[in-house]
Formats: sequence, C-alpha cells, structure tokens
Amino acid sequence: MLKCRIAWRKLAPLARASSTVCRQNVRRAGLTHGRLPAQAPVAHMSTGPTGGGRENQLYILLVGAACVGSGVYLYRTLRGDQTRYQERVDEIAARHQKVATEEIAAPTESEPPAVETTEAEVVPETEPQAEPAAEPSPEPIAELSPEEPSAPAPDAEAAAAPSDTTEPSPAESTPATPKVPSHTPYLLIGGGTASFAAARSIRARDPGAKVLIVTDEPDLPYMRPPLSKELWFSDDPSVTETLRFKQWNGKERSIYFQPASFYISPEELESAENGGVAVLTGKKVVHMDVRGNKVKLDDDTEISYNKCLIATGGVPRNLQVIERAGEEVMKKTTLFRKIEDFKSLDKVSRNIQSITIIGGGFLGSELACALGRKSHESGLEVIQMYPEKGNMGKVLPEYLSNWTTEKVKQEGVKIISEALVKSVNLKDDKLEILLKDGRLVKTDHLVAAVGLEPNVDLAKSAGLEVDSDFGGFRVNAELQARSNIWVAGDAACFYDIRLGRRRVEHHDHAVVSGRLAGENMTGANKPYWHQSMFWSDLGPDVGYEAIGIVDSSLPTVGVFAKATAKDTPKAATEKSGTGIRSESETEDTATSPVASSTPAPAMGAHKDDYGKGVIFYLRDKVVVGIILWNVFNRMPIARKIIKDGEEHADLNEVAKLFNIHED
Repeated sequence: MLKCRIAWRKLAPLARASSTVCRQNVRRAGLTHGRLPAQAPVAHMSTGPTGGGRENQLYILLVGAACVGSGVYLYRTLRGDQTRYQERVDEIAARHQKVATEEIAAPTESEPPAVETTEAEVVPETEPQAEPAAEPSPEPIAELSPEEPSAPAPDAEAAAAPSDTTEPSPAESTPATPKVPSHTPYLLIGGGTASFAAARSIRARDPGAKVLIVTDEPDLPYMRPPLSKELWFSDDPSVTETLRFKQWNGKERSIYFQPASFYISPEELESAENGGVAVLTGKKVVHMDVRGNKVKLDDDTEISYNKCLIATGGVPRNLQVIERAGEEVMKKTTLFRKIEDFKSLDKVSRNIQSITIIGGGFLGSELACALGRKSHESGLEVIQMYPEKGNMGKVLPEYLSNWTTEKVKQEGVKIISEALVKSVNLKDDKLEILLKDGRLVKTDHLVAAVGLEPNVDLAKSAGLEVDSDFGGFRVNAELQARSNIWVAGDAACFYDIRLGRRRVEHHDHAVVSGRLAGENMTGANKPYWHQSMFWSDLGPDVGYEAIGIVDSSLPTVGVFAKATAKDTPKAATEKSGTGIRSESETEDTATSPVASSTPAPAMGAHKDDYGKGVIFYLRDKVVVGIILWNVFNRMPIARKIIKDGEEHADLNEVAKLFNIHED
C-alpha cells in the first residue's frame, strides 16, 4: 500500500499537468475559430485537421502511455509486496518454532541448577549473590508505581519470599520506610495544632477526603501548652515517655490529639476507599511549586496536591550573644518548643545544680514557675532574668506585673529584673552570663525563651508575600494566600476587621484559624472574624485569660475583687472538664450577659490584693484588649465587648458583666 501511494504521488502531477494543457488548448481554439466559446471544444474535438489537432493527438498518446506505465508499475509493486509479506510470515513462524523447542529442552537443563541453588542457600558464601538479584526489583517498582501499581507486585512478592527464610531482617526493615503518595487532594504542611484542626474540619465537611500531613517532627500532632504547664507538675517518673499528665482537675489525658489508630498510613492514603488522615513524619517540605501544584521534600520526593495549607508555625528565637558564644555554649542552651526539648530539659534539670531562664514572657514565666516548684524537692537553683521590671512586663500593667513577680518568687524562683545580657562564656564547665550593668551570673544550663520567629522558609520558592511589620505570610480575610493555598496558625498574618493586621502565636488562634482554613479549603468561603484568646497559668493558683491587643504600653483600667477558692485555674478546669480551656471557650458565643447586682467596691478597697479582676486595654477610648485575671469561663462576654467596639463611660459597670464581685 505504501508503494501505491508513492506511485500515485508521482503520477498525479503528470495527470494534472496534462489536464491543464487540454484546457488551455480548448480555450485557445475557441477564441480563434468560433464565436461561441462554450461550443468550441466540441467542434474542435470533432474536426481533427483544423487548428490544434496534432496537439490533441499528442495529448492522447501521453495520457495513454502514462496509464500503461503506471499499470505496469503498480503490478510490479504489488507483486513485490506480496513476496516480502510471505517471507516475513515464514520468518515469524520459524521463530516461534525455535522458542518452543527451547522451552521443551529447558526442564532437563534447569534441574541441576535447581539443586545447586537449594544447596547454595545452606552455604553462607552464596547469600550475597541472592541480594543483587533482588535489588533491581525495587527500582522499577518505584518508577512504575504511579502508572502500573499492580504489575510489579508479583515480582516484589517473589523477591520477598526467599528473604523470609534466609534473611528476615531486610524484610522487616522494608516497611520501616513509608511510601510517600505521589498525589493528595489535601496537603497540610506542618504537624501542629493548626494542621490537626484543619484536618478534622476537612473531614467533617468532606467525609471521604484524603488528607496528608507532612511534618519534620518525629511525632504525631500534639498540643504544645502542656509542655510548659501540666507536664512539669506530673508525679509520674515516666512522664517523658508516656507524655500523659493530670490536669488541674485531676483528670488524665495524653498530649497527643489522637492515638496512632486514628490515622492511616501514608501508603494506604491513595487507595483508601473512605479517605482518611495520614501523617508523614520526619519529612520537611523544602520547595513549593505554586504553578505546578506540587512540593518537594528534603529527600527530593515530589508530592502534587489540589489544595494546600501552610501551617509551619515558628522557630524559637535566640539571643545573638548566645549564638556568637560558640558551640560549647549552645550545647548548654535550650530553645524550648518541641517534645524533644521538654524531654531534654527535664533530663538536664535532674542532673544539674543551677538553671537560668532568659525571658519574662509567657513561656519564660511558666517554665520558671514549673521548675521553681520542682526545686523544693530537688534543691535546683532556678533563676529568671529579663529586661523588664517585672514578670509579663510587656503584657501586664506595672502594678500587676510587680504583684505577679512576687508570686513567682514564692514558687522558689530567683528574679533578676532589668537584665540585659552582654556576653555568655563557658568557664570551668559553668556558664558565665555577664550583664551590661556589670552583674555576673553563673549557671549550669541556659533556657532562652525570648519569642518566636514565624517559619516562612517556603515564601521564596512559592512566591508568597511576607509581612514586613509582623512577619508571617500575608493572607486575606479567608486566610488565603493564593487561589488554592491557605495559611493558619503562628505563620499567618491576617487582617482583623476590628484591630487591624495582626499575627497571633497562641493555641486558641491555631485551633480556630486551622478549623476555618479547613472549612474554606472545602468551599466554605468564610471570613476570619473570631477574636482568639490565650491563657497562661503560673501554677495551679494563678492564671489568666486574655483576648485582643494586650500591651502594657496602652492605657489600662483594672477592676479587681477579692479571690475565693473557686477563682483558680484548678477550680476552672474542674468546672469545664478540660485543661485546654480554648477547646470549650471557642465553641461558646456571648448571649445577653446579665450584670452582677452586687455593687462594685471602691477602686482602692483592695489596693494590694489582685486575687481576681478584669483589666481593660484602651486605644482611642475604645476597649481593644481584655485580661480576665483568675476569672474563667467568661471569654464570650469579653469577645463581644471587643467586637462591639464602643466607648464606655464607666468601665466599672462593664466589669459587672463578668460577675467578679460574686462570691
């Protein structure tokens, strides 16, 4: 058939040229010998001798010769094709006969080698020969698995069969490396609170959703607050292994959000009929291709996605003077953030005589109180230093900060205020901390609790905007950075319709923002209007909850009352049933609050007693932040006050809404 096409391509131009010549002759004859051009070809063709007859004869001869030549050519071509076709059929038939004869002869030849292999399995020297035969199989399996997942399976089973009897250890180590799915509909980067909240939210709205969480930590998603709170007050000597603790109300729970049985393995995610949540631990996303909807892990594995959440959290800040001090000083310094940091610090605190915490914020004060309480039994010297005048000096008004500092001292903590570190050196296996005012502090170990730096490593490769003032990924009201990328938790810099652009580093914000991001990833399109709260417990007797902008540089108005036995974190958790207070607070909404009928005492009635109360933070005479000091389960009311954004002539009357004067 190919020959026929070639012949036609060669003859077709000749035929077209001949027809063109014919038309030209007819047209010429019509113009010369007749008045009617339409009848000229008939008269011309019928009168041979008159004008152009010889040319017509030549045309007929040429067409005839071409037809005869093409016929001969076609005959020879078809004849040759038939001959070659027959030769090919004969060759294929001969090949099949040859293979059949080899298969018949194979059993007689393979029997001796079969005996040799069974004997060789007993000899240890031949074991290395069995390994190279099994090594090539994993490579094609890894390459072909996305397209042909079932084809390599028999080879894999055949390769694994002899290893069960000869070498069990390689067979056991093979499942240890999880297979990373090449694609997931929902990809959550980060294994913290925000990611877990998003995963639950996605599954609630889309029960068949397949969610993959990628975290660089070796642990499943867990809550961070107990790392600096309840875990330190546990009486269980194996708390670092079990990571279970008793809340202030005496109930026990695990630090993990869910047990391992809640999740499915990454290998099962793609084939899971009803979907599920898989966690890929110990892997870090190092590159993000936004246009291609895929990410690259630190082992060069690529995962594509439909929708992605960035919840990378943050990394603890360190002081430059400590970083410049050298590796030996860094070995004796803890940057507290993860489970492994808790385990390490707990172990260190049991084997040293002195420990110093730099930082007077939430984390530093909580760790100081926790270690100070333990020091009553162990004799550990606990020192806390910070540049402010008192504990929580950047958050609390000065009078309340000073009162809190005294409470921290009662826990067994030595306070060094207005301390600016000039240098840190290691001498005689002791750390020497030289302050700018000349004071020298010697200690065995150092804890730097000086804030958190949002993790925005993916911003460059992803082309996402980072806020220059607050840090973190800039997102819109729906926590969206791009059309299919959301950000939640500590790494999100969002716009608050009441308080302006903010970035919040607290557990409740991680819960609520993660939950909302998960809803929006499934099409909810909801704006982030929630005013997140945060809390801190300085032991079981002093605690507070806060909302909005709480900055000691703002004007404040405090209304206090005498505390009772029920005005403690311990009593609050007994009532709510949970040690993580935001889990109950974020579900509540403020209804019409009923003010207390008890008259408020004069502001000076309890001059030095700040057992419980409400502190209002003002900006342009409007309440922008509220701290509930040993006042619990009233956060919906505080949230509503900030949401209303109204000026209040008498904040004593507003404080009655919290019923702080009731016994």
